[in-house]
Amino acid sequence: MLSVIRLFLGAIFIICTTLFALVYCLLSPRDPKHVHFFCRGFDQLHKLVGVELIKRGKDNVAQIGNSVYISNHQNIFDFVTSPGMLEPRTVSIGKKSLLWIPFFGQLYWITGNILLDRENKSKARSTIQQVAEAIHSRNLSVWMYPEGTRSKGRGLLPFKTGAFRMAIEAGVPIVPMCVSSTHNKISLNRRDNGIVITEMLEPIDVSQYEMKDARKLADHCHQIMEKKIAELDAEVARLELAREQVEVKPS
Repeated sequence: MLSVIRLFLGAIFIICTTLFALVYCLLSPRDPKHVHFFCRGFDQLHKLVGVELIKRGKDNVAQIGNSVYISNHQNIFDFVTSPGMLEPRTVSIGKKSLLWIPFFGQLYWITGNILLDRENKSKARSTIQQVAEAIHSRNLSVWMYPEGTRSKGRGLLPFKTGAFRMAIEAGVPIVPMCVSSTHNKISLNRRDNGIVITEMLEPIDVSQYEMKDARKLADHCHQIMEKKIAELDAEVARLELAREQVEVKPS
């Protein structure tokens, strides 16, 4: 019953947000500022899902400027845990197929996110150049999931090189953002779904990398993020154990 209520309220939230966005964005459709504005609303969904969300590390990017943000991509609950970490004028890059998801797809497009045809490999180089140019001409940062697909409990999957080629082409830093593991952690039928930690890591300078080094840069970032996610998971386990001990402590 609780899952039905949550799904209903979530659907109402997305529908109402989309309808509001269609009106709100009419005067400045696809302006990057809209993404941050609406992500502040999506950031509240963790309360509906019953997750205690700990966010930290945003001071690492307070003065960094245009960047390519990369995050681990676990499951549908990324839309609950990650939105509060987006900086102003940051847009995400997603598959064109997202456009056909009722309400969410239209909201994703009109707020200014970038939709790419990832199946067309022949256009990959041109696409990287276009996005790199947009980063500077439109004063953007971009948010990407370099695994390319949801990991669904398989750990941090190998990174594709697109995000790293983009950062090298644009000459902007890579900023890793890690989310503690949520696979099999969140149940819509459970009132309390525990703790999730999101952490923005320090920017990685790409000025010493050339396009041919994209794989090397991707593997370097993968190692950093894999280690940090393991640390976050261990911290979450300690925090949840401590909370359980407090709850069962006799009065």
